[in-house]
Amino acid sequence: MMTNSINKLHGIWAEGRCALNGWIAAPSAITAQAMAAARWDALTVDLQHGTADYHDLLTLLPIIEASGSSPLVRVPWLDEAIIMRVLDAGAMGVIAPMIETADQAARLVAACRYPPEGGRSFGPVRARFSWPADYSVASANASVLAFAMIETRAAVEAVDDIVAVPGLSGIYIGPSDLALSYGHPPRFDSEVAEIVELIALIRRKTAEAGIRCGLHCGTSAYAVKAAGWGMDLVTVGSDARFVEAGAAEATTAFRDGLAAQR
Repeated sequence: MMTNSINKLHGIWAEGRCALNGWIAAPSAITAQAMAAARWDALTVDLQHGTADYHDLLTLLPIIEASGSSPLVRVPWLDEAIIMRVLDAGAMGVIAPMIETADQAARLVAACRYPPEGGRSFGPVRARFSWPADYSVASANASVLAFAMIETRAAVEAVDDIVAVPGLSGIYIGPSDLALSYGHPPRFDSEVAEIVELIALIRRKTAEAGIRCGLHCGTSAYAVKAAGWGMDLVTVGSDARFVEAGAAEATTAFRDGLAAQR
């Protein structure tokens, strides 16, 4: 851990704990506040498959910050422009999808770090007000996380080169696309032996490289199991999935209850 980091996740990892990450797919202030009330270690706004855009981010980030969770953003793609914009808005970490080569991982790192460690342009228009301590080049470089998503066969084949990229904070495993890439149905919480073995392989490679590893999970039970595998960060579900599951539970219980009275 870098001593001048103000990112809560660095502190959790320094204590040897697995961080719990929440996922925001819907750009609603109400659902974001409901998620924040659950007190996650980090909350990620999904700009790739979620329905939020950059304007929504400016509403969601203050809610996450007020909760004490570390604000992360999954960007739509490996694009330096959007990476720098979300960091300028106050994100303390970036998750970049579909990274398949060391060169792509190096581009991610460069976009997340100010010179001399990277090529990030200086203009923290909101971050300098929203961070919990004085904003500086040094504190930003120490605090911002750069997570590369490994979720394809090509990425797995290049994993040794990817994890060796200087400055990369960690790997975030996308299990659905990983399964799809290997000919299996896309899903969270896989029990398919090949996918479980691939997850274990990626986790081992990150540990050997001295970087972090995260996994997107569908349930808390699977996330607990993943933490036992040595994951540094686990995500459970998303706001949209929680609403879907809660609504389905309520309507089913009502109709089952009526049926039982007949």
